[in-house]
Amino acid sequence: MTPAYRDLLEALRETLPDERLIHDPLRLLAYGSDASFYRLIPQLVVRPLDEAELGVVMRACRERGLPMTFRAAGTSLSGQAVGDSVLIQLNQGWREYAILDAGRAIRLQPGIIGARANQLLAPYGRKIGPDPASIGSCMIGGIVANNASGMCCGTAQNSYRTLRDLRVVLADGTCLDTADPDSVAAFRDSHDKLLDELERLGRETRANTALAEKIRHKYRLKNTTGYALNSLVDYRDGLDILTHLMIGSEGTLGFISAITYDTVPDEPEKAAALIFFPDMATTCRATIALKATPVSAVELMDRAALRSVADQPGMPEALATLPEGAAALLVDVRGDDAGQLSARIEAVQSALQGVATLEPVAFTRDPAQYALYWKIRKGLFPAVGAVREVGTTVVIEDVAFPVERLDEGVLALTEVFRRHGYAQAILFGHALEGNLHFVFPQGFEKPGETERYRALMEDVAQLVAVEYGGSLKAEHGTGRNMAPFVEREWGTEAYALMWAIKALFDPDNLLNPEVILSRNPTLHLESLKPLPAADPIVDTCIECGFCESVCPSRALTLTPRQRIVVRREMARLEVLGEQADAEARERLATLREGYVYDGIDTCAADGLCATQCPVGINTGDLVRAWRHDHQAGKAGMAHRIGAHFDGVTQLARGVLKAADTTHGLLGTSAMTRLTGTLRRASGRRLPQWLPTLPDAAPVRVLERPRRAKPGAPRVVYLPSCATRVFGRSRGDDETRSVMEVTLSLLDKAGFEVILPESLGGQCCGMAFQSKGQFAEADRKAGELNAVLLAASENGRYPVLCDTSPCTLRMQETLDARLALHEPVGFVHDQVLPRLAITPKKARVAVHVTCSSTRMGLADTFIALARACAEDVVVPPEITCCGFAGDKGLQVPELNASALTGLAEAVAGCEVGYSNSRTCEIGLAAHGGIPYRSILSLVDEVGRPREAAESAAK
Repeated sequence: MTPAYRDLLEALRETLPDERLIHDPLRLLAYGSDASFYRLIPQLVVRPLDEAELGVVMRACRERGLPMTFRAAGTSLSGQAVGDSVLIQLNQGWREYAILDAGRAIRLQPGIIGARANQLLAPYGRKIGPDPASIGSCMIGGIVANNASGMCCGTAQNSYRTLRDLRVVLADGTCLDTADPDSVAAFRDSHDKLLDELERLGRETRANTALAEKIRHKYRLKNTTGYALNSLVDYRDGLDILTHLMIGSEGTLGFISAITYDTVPDEPEKAAALIFFPDMATTCRATIALKATPVSAVELMDRAALRSVADQPGMPEALATLPEGAAALLVDVRGDDAGQLSARIEAVQSALQGVATLEPVAFTRDPAQYALYWKIRKGLFPAVGAVREVGTTVVIEDVAFPVERLDEGVLALTEVFRRHGYAQAILFGHALEGNLHFVFPQGFEKPGETERYRALMEDVAQLVAVEYGGSLKAEHGTGRNMAPFVEREWGTEAYALMWAIKALFDPDNLLNPEVILSRNPTLHLESLKPLPAADPIVDTCIECGFCESVCPSRALTLTPRQRIVVRREMARLEVLGEQADAEARERLATLREGYVYDGIDTCAADGLCATQCPVGINTGDLVRAWRHDHQAGKAGMAHRIGAHFDGVTQLARGVLKAADTTHGLLGTSAMTRLTGTLRRASGRRLPQWLPTLPDAAPVRVLERPRRAKPGAPRVVYLPSCATRVFGRSRGDDETRSVMEVTLSLLDKAGFEVILPESLGGQCCGMAFQSKGQFAEADRKAGELNAVLLAASENGRYPVLCDTSPCTLRMQETLDARLALHEPVGFVHDQVLPRLAITPKKARVAVHVTCSSTRMGLADTFIALARACAEDVVVPPEITCCGFAGDKGLQVPELNASALTGLAEAVAGCEVGYSNSRTCEIGLAAHGGIPYRSILSLVDEVGRPREAAESAAK
């Protein structure tokens, strides 16, 4: 860190706490990476929580002449969210919102994920207009700053067109809120010269007939190249020009701290068809035919794109036999009701009459198939990246042709790729807008590769921008990779106008310099990101960041993407070996040391990242492999624990009993102080005690004889080791253990319960697997497998485990003959129909565990809860609780961070429900309400159906 940045750091420490001023090498590297193929490592990462703190940071940077880059989720594909100076990151805070006009508008801060905004609007039948493929991960700040659009958005519903009001912080620190008349009046007084200049530029632009017409033509297409010059012809008032210039400005003109959108209807009835055509020309003719029909989206995919997803589960078999030149359109149709949807489908089919297709046009209304089509379409970019040669990056560009010349443009673009040797390039995109994405793998290490890429981009720019009058950037933002070509597309006059706008807002060029505008003609060839081989588990990662929104450690240390970024850098340095200089060796040692906590210890290894990753990477597997390699010396201890598992669980129950007794004697406050002192004295080796830590479970309940009616259905019940150890929680009205609840519920439903032999020593192996002790994990799984096969008569009877994570582990490792069920699915499908339910008249919370999500049971979980309670709350943005077996006790800050905001979300709830006993400990501690097994709720409100029917008679 240079003296200027050290001085900045010391100045900021007077206002911001150290944990939000990041300057260690590991996290600078991790937090400085975005989804582009550029790498610029910042000198300092700052995480302000609000406008006041942001103002302090911007003022301090401005006083020292230090550039700053604003960063939201970092799903940016064009290098606009990286910088080598000060990176201002929205990690926490910035998530306030307000629903306005009965959902017809919504005010959002920039830290809210796009999908969350739509979740808030769903009860009103509305949504925000932009719908980028990354909407489940990208934040509003990035959506607005890039004027992102997407599949169904087009040009009519992007941020520019649906903007109602804006709150922005300018480079000089002034805050303008157009929704506040006082703020507007004050700004007109203080910045009258700025507004006058914008109005003058507008008048001159409108008076320049040729330039004004060029601007209007460019924005008939999707276009995010350069600044939004259409604001100068669309508006006359300087304030309107200013706010619309901010849209798509990529943080180079100011910081957008809130936006109010005019929302658009979200039609509930949806259908989609994947239509195959014999060649691209026919596909493009079909697109033009569909332009006048009531479609929501038309997505084009060429043969190479289809080939890249042919092996995905659920894809049509026709993909394997399509002719080489074939292409497809994914056509989406929506309506307010089934009748309107049917009419619109008929209109589409009528428009395609006479257009040759390889198969009959067939629409699906099945939600699962519909979602699959869109998931695959949204995953095309990462899917291509996953099959690239290790060591190469993946480049994505998005251009737009005038739609009437789309077929010509596609053929010409394909010829450019062929001429430069890019045979692996694929084409897909938003066909109705003439918007095409082209994706190809690109290495920069081999001689000549950078020159080949330079020549390709020169030809693409000339073809699209000059010969076809199209857009070089349609929706991904200009960033760094197209900044050298802005003048090529717009011409000298318009380019000079953009520089004039930049000078008005940021005369010192401190806001995200070199983004959108650059005097450097080779900028797109510099600061390229290395992607060395690191581990086969994660080498397919292209660092898109889709995983980050569900990671429980995202606000504490690293996300899955960031863990991979750091692991790759360590791999790069390791390859240097003896050739590494002293600086490289020191850097490697520093990264290795920091990675133990940031990368390994604080990873929950829950696998949720794989559910969001388009290529299914489970970064938890990488972490477990690292633990295995670095804890080989503990294999003997693991085996001894596994071999004496019954005794170990008995010991654990004894410790819990003693702790609960002591808690009762001392009280919560004194117990917290005592255990905290002991933990600190042990160097954090002793686990953290929590007031919600349960008493020991009464395993004697398993010894009671079970009786059932003749002919009753049988089920093998496997209490997990967690439920055999953890009993009831102090202060909870539910005084029974999960085992007692489960047996009671099965009895009510008329099941004959079979308990496996030698239960005390059984374990699915998860406790060992999570610590990297794979051999013992497999041995315990093998033991359990034999016991369950015997109890179920080789799979004749279903097996119910009362803990979801254990069930997932068993499903992944045990004999396929075993019908293994976790609580939610089994009770919903097989127990609920045998009960009469009187829903609980209370507000209750539900936590869907990560394992339930991975098993596809999230909706079933919520449906089960809603069948048993009148008011069910599902806290938003709480994914995995981060308790992760024993991490809630060993690394309690992970659990606390993962559950930030839980208490507020469940305020007013009487009780919460989940399906993992360990998770419930952490949930209760941070939610402020008791958390129990979902089986407890069903047992409370359910009666045997036969008895209920008899009583009714």
